[in-house]
Amino acid sequence: MNSIIKYSTLAKVICCLMILGQLTTRADIDRPNVLFIAIDDLNDWIGALGGHPQAKTPNIDRLAERSVLFANAHCAAPACNPSRAALMTGIAPNQSGVYHNPQPWRPAMPDVITIPQHFSANGYWSAGSGKIYHGRYPDPDSWDRYYPHQLENKFADPVPPERNVNGLGKGNFDWSPVSEPTTEMGDYKTAKWIAKQLGKEHEKPFFLACGIFRPHLPWYVPQKYFDQFPLDAMQLPEVLENDLDDLPAVAIKVATSGGDHAAVVKGDQWKQAVQGYLASIAFADEQVGRVIEALDASPHKKDTVIVLWTDHGWHLGEKEHWRKFALWHQSTRTPLMISVPEGIPAMPDGSVKGRQSMQPASLLDVYPTLIELCGLPPKTELSGTSLVPMLRNPELKTDRAIVTTNGRNNHAIRDTRWRYIRYSDGSEELYDHNADPNEWTNLADNPEYASTIVRMSKWLPQTNVPDAKKDQNL
Repeated sequence: MNSIIKYSTLAKVICCLMILGQLTTRADIDRPNVLFIAIDDLNDWIGALGGHPQAKTPNIDRLAERSVLFANAHCAAPACNPSRAALMTGIAPNQSGVYHNPQPWRPAMPDVITIPQHFSANGYWSAGSGKIYHGRYPDPDSWDRYYPHQLENKFADPVPPERNVNGLGKGNFDWSPVSEPTTEMGDYKTAKWIAKQLGKEHEKPFFLACGIFRPHLPWYVPQKYFDQFPLDAMQLPEVLENDLDDLPAVAIKVATSGGDHAAVVKGDQWKQAVQGYLASIAFADEQVGRVIEALDASPHKKDTVIVLWTDHGWHLGEKEHWRKFALWHQSTRTPLMISVPEGIPAMPDGSVKGRQSMQPASLLDVYPTLIELCGLPPKTELSGTSLVPMLRNPELKTDRAIVTTNGRNNHAIRDTRWRYIRYSDGSEELYDHNADPNEWTNLADNPEYASTIVRMSKWLPQTNVPDAKKDQNL
């Protein structure tokens, strides 16, 4: 009889423990983890967006297949520092005054609560590695842990014995294979550390940020990535010979200042440059794959939201322009994808998989989206809008337009069809993406489109605060 009682009691205890375990699991998924992947200078040259037919991004494309891909997403600013500061704080450049790279963003917004700070304040472990903020301006207070160090966000990379490999004499505007193995690359080390954290059990839910530096210049990656893109088969971007003829003077200055395109053409380096960019993208994609594989092999696969974003686009000769720092499509369009697992209160069925939303989206939307997905206290000062409705239904239509800012009072407005650009001197550009996806025909001076300009101009910011103080050390 005593034995029966003992076994009965033991069974009850086991049953209670099982129920407790189930309750704990449910409590944990009430606060899903976040894997936050940022890629530097990556434009739409990924398979899922079709920006270049020779791009090889199998891992990013596989992530897109389990995500909603925002195919009409754009940055808040087409430069590293203002774009990243805007995304991480939720404050648009026209409200912060952080318009350019050499402007320390934290003194301009001393009291702002960044995304990782908001997560830490609400019971999360916020950690990361690699480039999340612009390199000169890391924010130690944002993180509970950063690798290799709170003030050293990015690992060093190997470089060729002699710089200026392309012979153009333009500093980091250079491309070449390096002899060191992939394991010596900074992004490999970042992905390795992130993968290690994913393999651990954690007492708290985590916000884990992985910053991939390539394809930022210089395009120095191991030879095997260059070998994937033979020069004799290289396809150059589609360009129009007289593409600058219908642009205002200020836009022509944006396109040609610095002389990059003239140097590339004169030095016969266009194909080599495209090869270097594609090679760097392939390398970056491989690191993304390592991180996603680590997540999928971890105990966190089913309770982790994944966000992948890039800080802005990149020109490779379109409009005779290179780099970013412009308000055209190639500079502002950014890959943005979000994958939400089933079972979290905000989205019990998870996000739709493998679908694209064509509605305008901004990188400023990431902060409010994560707040809603993870049940954090709302923040009314944010400039963006939650994308959760589109995660549920990518076909949802909105009447929204979004803003990209390149310097004070220079803005691009993008909706589902049009791009309207207004510069600080009042000059304008207008492009119809239904008929002109390459933005070759500026319609701004055509009176037939005057009503379109009036409608689009209503989205221009009414506030354009003065520039934040520049870095005195530069």
